[in-house]
Amino acid sequence: MSKAELARRAGLSVLTIDRVEKGYGCRMDTKRKILRALDLSLGDRVRVFGEEE
Repeated sequence: MSKAELARRAGLSVLTIDRVEKGYGCRMDTKRKILRALDLSLGDRVRVFGEEE
């Protein structure tokens, strides 16, 4: 899936997707939107986003 498609499905900007992909922090709401767009559960967040601080 392209960044543009993920952004569209998640209701986020491509810039936000790009920043998250580069490892910048984001709000839990943003993570939820991305996980939903990828048809994943909130339990998958560590696997997708890495270890929580």
